[in-house]
Amino acid sequence: MGPKARAGHHGTGPGAITPDGCAVDMYARLPAGEEPDVVAAEVPPGGRILELGCGAGRVTHPLVERGFRVTAVDESREMLDRVRGARTVCATIEDLDLGETFDAVLLGSYLVHTADLALRRALLRTCVRHLAPGGRVLIQREGADHHTDVPRERVDPRGFTVRIASDEPLGDGVHAVHVEYVFPDAVWTQTFRTRPLTREGFEAALAEAGLTADAYLTPDGIWVRAVAGRPGAPG
Repeated sequence: MGPKARAGHHGTGPGAITPDGCAVDMYARLPAGEEPDVVAAEVPPGGRILELGCGAGRVTHPLVERGFRVTAVDESREMLDRVRGARTVCATIEDLDLGETFDAVLLGSYLVHTADLALRRALLRTCVRHLAPGGRVLIQREGADHHTDVPRERVDPRGFTVRIASDEPLGDGVHAVHVEYVFPDAVWTQTFRTRPLTREGFEAALAEAGLTADAYLTPDGIWVRAVAGRPGAPG
């Protein structure tokens, strides 16, 4: 049996749906965007990358093409079946312990914003557990306007629309978000729970795991380089 569906997470549309509501066929269609550029600038040529929550390989494939050695982790076997050129591991991120370390650990897809506080702590512990000396954790966090101006939509020049249809506060800092992905031949939806974090709250969560936000890598502050250690701790 595969992982159980996550409370408050579900999806609709053609094909397999993962426990957190992601549609495998849809994620296999999404373009990589700027993510591979951000990651590649932070990792030595040919370096070893642990990608946590790789999905269908949207970011994995461009990194492999650039010569990085990627270990791609996802809890969905259906997602991993779409990944090419990387070592794949089917496991939940919070339980992962490969007994090895990497030049960079990648925690993308806003996973740091999981609504479950215990799960967030476990995700960050996994990052630290697999970080080589001198390595870095590359984290994708929500932008400052992520939960404002809803409903809103973005029409991608490649011919599909991403629509944030609703964003409902549930209490205790948790939001329920409903997203629609409209392609010419299919429509998928995903509903999930997320916990917005201020920059101060995000950095406090890192510190709790023994990490420090070393640099904000993009002007919008979405991509962050974190390193082991606390601010002001001796090197």
